[in-house]
Amino acid sequence: RQRWRADGRALRKLPVHVGLVVTEEEPSYADMASLVVWCMAVGISYVSVYDHNGIFKRNNSRLMDEILKQQQELLGLDCSKYTVKFANQDKTGPVLNCQSTLKVLSPEDGKADIVKAAQNFCQLVAQQQRTHSDLDVNMLDNLLSSTNGFPDPDLVLKFGPVDSTLGFLPWHIRLTEIISLPSHLNISYEDFFSALHHYAACEQRWGK
Repeated sequence: RQRWRADGRALRKLPVHVGLVVTEEEPSYADMASLVVWCMAVGISYVSVYDHNGIFKRNNSRLMDEILKQQQELLGLDCSKYTVKFANQDKTGPVLNCQSTLKVLSPEDGKADIVKAAQNFCQLVAQQQRTHSDLDVNMLDNLLSSTNGFPDPDLVLKFGPVDSTLGFLPWHIRLTEIISLPSHLNISYEDFFSALHHYAACEQRWGK
């Protein structure tokens, strides 16, 4: 446990928001829970979990149960310092005081955010607070931020053989570093931290 905290502090840069994207057909709740808890333990504030079939989202209570179990097993008495909150739109799931915030997503979420942002902009135009010529990249970013409530992901860890993020937040990952790993099944902490180390060493040129 001391190592995980030290690892997070030792990185030259630590992502604020990590997306965990599973492209495999058979997602593992236990392995995904380990990844979420490791993110929390090294100090990552926001975590998004995504699979293209929406399995995790449909069964988010099962995922939360596994996360709580992994917290106890991996963090022991320290687990109270690393509580997690579901940020899903439905309010029926467990909500705890949190250090990290977890959002469980499916393909319709990213599209719904864009639709909602477009509706908000059209309403502003109808109210003559904006004109159609005001719509640009920065305006859409601001509209999406107001509906999403999460910062854009700094890093996406994509698991599986498919060379695609399969609809994960299509607008929000324009500037995101994407690192592919063979599988989330039986993933080790060493593999996870190696990906964080790779991210920390990346020089992002923002298209230049």
